[in-house]
Amino acid sequence: MRRALVTGAAGFLGSHLCEHLLARDWEVVGMDNFITGDERNLEALRENPRFSFVRHDVTQFIHLAGPLDGVFHFASPASPIDYLRIPIQTMKVGALGTHNCLGLAMAKHARFLIASTSECYGDPLVHPQPEDYYGNVNPVGPRGCYDEAKRFAEALTMAYHRHHNLETRIVRIFNTYGPRMRLDDGRVLPAFIGQALRGEALSVFGTGQQTRSFCYVDDLIEGIYRLFESDEVYPTNVGNPREMTILEFAQKVQEAIGSDVPLEYHPMPENDPKVRQPDIAKARELLGWEPQIELEDGIQRCLDYFRRRVQEQLKP
Repeated sequence: MRRALVTGAAGFLGSHLCEHLLARDWEVVGMDNFITGDERNLEALRENPRFSFVRHDVTQFIHLAGPLDGVFHFASPASPIDYLRIPIQTMKVGALGTHNCLGLAMAKHARFLIASTSECYGDPLVHPQPEDYYGNVNPVGPRGCYDEAKRFAEALTMAYHRHHNLETRIVRIFNTYGPRMRLDDGRVLPAFIGQALRGEALSVFGTGQQTRSFCYVDDLIEGIYRLFESDEVYPTNVGNPREMTILEFAQKVQEAIGSDVPLEYHPMPENDPKVRQPDIAKARELLGWEPQIELEDGIQRCLDYFRRRVQEQLKP
């Protein structure tokens, strides 16, 4: 039985990764400090005897007894509303947290995977975005705390691979959705669904012509696991290449919920990417992976979860 540490285990992606590893007969140690994670995401995990949890801030030295075969570093704020609120903590978890996790992986002779992001491409000048595009990132803009933390984490990971011969993997995650997202995390899918379920206008930034590509969480986690098990050390895009405008996406949400709530337009945030679409040729070729779940089906799969969360919000 292999044993893994998953940081950010109480987060949206971290909790789904823990479930995936447990389903593949891993023993899993989850770690989180709940700065953005939600303890409710761990409820089902705690029932599994092969899951244990450590409350810890990974920017502090990590001590973990026993062997490890994998370290999956998913701890980080991942939505603008979070990393704009706590920019210094965001940079610390990308820098100090990654350094501590790499050190632990090296001490345990474990394979290391870092959850990086499509934000490494910034507001891209190349479309769609392949892994060999270096990006268009403003390091001193309001989003720089997240973008540069992840770019530094990638560079540090490659330095450990080259200098210490550590087995490392880097996944660049594109827009992902599914159950366990926070309604208030500022990302477009939970925002739109939450607003539609409450009968509120959908908040559209700018003209709504900016594009995104949405991947259902089960597809994403499968791609990440395949990358972990592969021999590829360089960054690999994992996401859904089906691109649509925010206005088109708003229509999909309205159709799924059966609501014709109006749109409400707001100024575009600074440095918000105008386009976002992964080039997944590498994942297709090396991992035999591509997303299987269409957006319309994916929205239906997570509607019950979001309905419960909205009902909790509306309780007196």
